[in-house]
Amino acid sequence: MPQAAVPKFSKHLAQLKKLLPGEMLSDAASLAKYAGDKWFATHQPEAVALPRSAKSVSALLRYASHHNIPVTPRGAGYGYVGGCVPVRGGIVLSLERLNRIREINAADFVAVVQPGVITQVFQQAVEKLGLYYPPDPASRADCSLGGNIATNAGGPRCLKYGVTRDYVLGLEVVLADGSIVKLGGRTHKNKTGFDLHRLFVGSEGLLGVVTEATLKLLPLPPYRANLAVGFSSMRAALQSLQAIFAAGILPCALEVADAFTLAAAYKRTKSESLRGCKAHLIVELDGQKKSVESEIRALEKIVRHRKPLFVQRGLGDEQCEKVWQIRREFSYSLRDTGLTKLNEDIVVPRGRLEDLFRFAATLQKKHGLTIACFGHAGDGNIHTNVMVDYRQPDSKERADAALDELFKQVIAWNGSITGEHGIGLAKKRWWPLAASKEVRDLHLAVKRALDPKMILNPGKFV
Repeated sequence: MPQAAVPKFSKHLAQLKKLLPGEMLSDAASLAKYAGDKWFATHQPEAVALPRSAKSVSALLRYASHHNIPVTPRGAGYGYVGGCVPVRGGIVLSLERLNRIREINAADFVAVVQPGVITQVFQQAVEKLGLYYPPDPASRADCSLGGNIATNAGGPRCLKYGVTRDYVLGLEVVLADGSIVKLGGRTHKNKTGFDLHRLFVGSEGLLGVVTEATLKLLPLPPYRANLAVGFSSMRAALQSLQAIFAAGILPCALEVADAFTLAAAYKRTKSESLRGCKAHLIVELDGQKKSVESEIRALEKIVRHRKPLFVQRGLGDEQCEKVWQIRREFSYSLRDTGLTKLNEDIVVPRGRLEDLFRFAATLQKKHGLTIACFGHAGDGNIHTNVMVDYRQPDSKERADAALDELFKQVIAWNGSITGEHGIGLAKKRWWPLAASKEVRDLHLAVKRALDPKMILNPGKFV
């Protein structure tokens, strides 16, 4: 059984419980619960803080800074790279109790939220008022807005609407020394000084703790429609994608999936349309009803030129959601195979998509591993899943070699080793390949300026 608090930390724990009554936990169950996220690594902290206010966060960080105690901030724990694993122990700082939607202002098209608000809960709240918050990570029913901000989360709709960073107008941040700063504002244009609030978006808990965010909203599109299209080859699917853009159409989402993913999804969903399907596209449009209906007909003509196996049209929310429900099963379907899924969220320039799928096929043959690819084809962000049976000899070595080759090739194509999940622990090994020494030194300089004692989320990539 894990110990509730190691002896050297017990004096700090007693002080912190006095400083933050009812907000510090040290029982074995809590320490185990907050030891990791959805990745494979875990490490138990000495204590867990569950503050109810920015003032409490400030007091905690002021104490931790004074005593050089590591603090690992976290959202809902739905990260996929070990970003909130407290590898140096110390205190896990969970923002889950800061979960209020403080304001939704339809006149200003802004909302003010705390970081513990669940993304889907927030989206549903604004949509009831005819407003729209587009970022839609696949885990939106479980992940928090604070976690989305920490990783600059995206999702299918970021093709048209952009990622989380594009909706953050202002932030309240508690710095490592306990100082509370308000950055940005609530206007949709603001050029007063540096864009400091954007520095904290995607910073993975290394620079400060977000305790409040002011988010930009849009008018809710009144209508949506989509096409689900099956193909006999990935090349035909990607050629259709290129033809869609060439026609001057910008979908709000454009997703692709490969043959292995679809075969697994067929086993799970029993959707007959997926049987024998080698590639799959989902193309969604939104806007005014007449224009969407006109564009969806034009889209259908474009994709039918590539002789698809089938074309399914979804009109309106209910029919569109049926299509997306199958898409949301893809990741679970891969887990059903019994293989360990190493989910890499790489990004390549859009013109390299066909090259990426060919390269993945080469890696499969070379290393004897299945590589399942699906994701956000519209912006080149493909979830490239190396499927591993760790019971087989040398499987770990083969998987590591495949990942090394994948990341090196992506970098050679001027792509990115992560589009949504972040570096965390999982991609720390490839950080020196992805960023030059000068860029890494610049990151370190920013880190030292904001967190000179290096207490925030230590042991990660900076």
